[in-house]
Amino acid sequence: MNKIFVNGNIVTMDSNQPKVEAIYIEDDIIKNIGSNKEILPLKDDSTEIIDLEGKTMLPGFNDSHMHLIDYGLSLSKCSLVDVSSVEELINKVIFFTKDNCSDWILAEGFNQDKFKDKRLPNRYDLDKISTDKPIFITRTCLHLGVANSKALQLAGILDNTLEVKGGKIDLDNNGIPTGIVKENAMKLITEKIPTPSKSEIKNLIVKSANILLSKGITSIQTDDFNSVNGLDYKDIIKIYEELINENKLPIKIYEQCRITTIDNLNDFINNNFNNYNSNEFFNLGPIKLFTDGSLGSRTANLREPYNDDNSTKGISICDQNELDEIVMKSHNIGLSVAIHAIGDKAMDKVFNSIKKAYARNPRRDVRHGIVHAQITDEKLINEFKLYDVIAYVQPIFLNYDVHIVDDRIGKNRAKTSYAYKTMMANNIKISFGSDSPVESFDVMKGIYSAVTRCDLQGNPKGGWLPKEKISIEDSIYNYTMGGSYCSFEEDIKGSISKNKKADLVVLEENIFHIDKSKIKDINISMTFVNGILKYKNN
Repeated sequence: MNKIFVNGNIVTMDSNQPKVEAIYIEDDIIKNIGSNKEILPLKDDSTEIIDLEGKTMLPGFNDSHMHLIDYGLSLSKCSLVDVSSVEELINKVIFFTKDNCSDWILAEGFNQDKFKDKRLPNRYDLDKISTDKPIFITRTCLHLGVANSKALQLAGILDNTLEVKGGKIDLDNNGIPTGIVKENAMKLITEKIPTPSKSEIKNLIVKSANILLSKGITSIQTDDFNSVNGLDYKDIIKIYEELINENKLPIKIYEQCRITTIDNLNDFINNNFNNYNSNEFFNLGPIKLFTDGSLGSRTANLREPYNDDNSTKGISICDQNELDEIVMKSHNIGLSVAIHAIGDKAMDKVFNSIKKAYARNPRRDVRHGIVHAQITDEKLINEFKLYDVIAYVQPIFLNYDVHIVDDRIGKNRAKTSYAYKTMMANNIKISFGSDSPVESFDVMKGIYSAVTRCDLQGNPKGGWLPKEKISIEDSIYNYTMGGSYCSFEEDIKGSISKNKKADLVVLEENIFHIDKSKIKDINISMTFVNGILKYKNN
């Protein structure tokens, strides 16, 4: 059935026609846009007329970096997002276990910076919950976890404390594991956690996708390959393919293909996944790599020591030679890379690899990017521009990070970080995302963060580094056209333009006229994917 939307405040993200009041959709394609007077004559007896009643319509949102399966798995774990002390954490997990009969007790989302006691929990804290069942909890960043004694025993950590490349097992003064594990060391625990069935994974993908629709998100770029212990990347691809065949996948997926070694990449290529036969709702995207951890857990890799802990510069997850080899091979066969790098040292390594790849093979049909790109300076900004590297950034990170950046790295390094306005002024390609479940994928909260540079309570007044605030229009662009550029789809979606896919979102309030402090509270009225209503706020 064809559709006509009329009486709208339709903001297109198309510079040729920035604002219209009506659009005509034929099947899944936008066929025309313009005034009510121009579009209404296109209707016939089968056309559905939808009166927007003055509401604001935008292109469907595209979250350019998240972890969909991890988010789905988090829905069945104990949430520790709001706990304010180790004692409260213990009590909350005890309460959670009363109605949970799983073999493992799993929880995530704590942040020790918000605790009254300002310390990480340890194995002895978790042993107060249970010594019979293994327990594993993860910090909000997902780069640090804590295990109880039972989980440490099952992982073999108590019997033989190992050196872990790209990871760390914390020890007390007597050389005994505290239960705290960081980065790659977390795998020693997670590989012991039972694997959910494929049907369970499929159900949580669909459930999570429908929640995304309620936030106006029609496309995502997601890192899923290492999300489920016991399933390899081929299993994850197969799960998505089955959902496509069953017509159950309601949003469009662009997989950021995480690999950890050159052997992983060779296997991916040998199975011809670099020439994947894509579907509109599922496609394989860039090779995803990790070079460091997170700022909150002090595992982001810095050039100089942390300002609030000069004993560490963070953790380097892979060395320069490994990174060079993987980036070079990907680049040479036309595979883009999207590399997690938060610290300035980590980004130095990424640019070293990208420079070498372009020097040997100056092709321009790839779109390499850095995911997070937080601790930048003038040198790094110039390299983003010089090598046309995409910055996959998450403005919602400011909700927490505005409170720690100055302490973690010092005000001098902080003043050139999270530099969204500077990046855009240098014509650097930016795409906005959430890193969910690390932070909320609520796009309105993300736009609010980029526009105000405040936390969700409105602090600090006037915003942190206010010179880096960007406009509402630019924020929306980065959530629409910015994301589409990352997936080479800027010609088929990302704006409300003729001959593009009818992926659309309608807001309950006019984001351009509302007080900026209230942007975060705007609800979604309707979400359409390929012209089909997928969510309506009742």
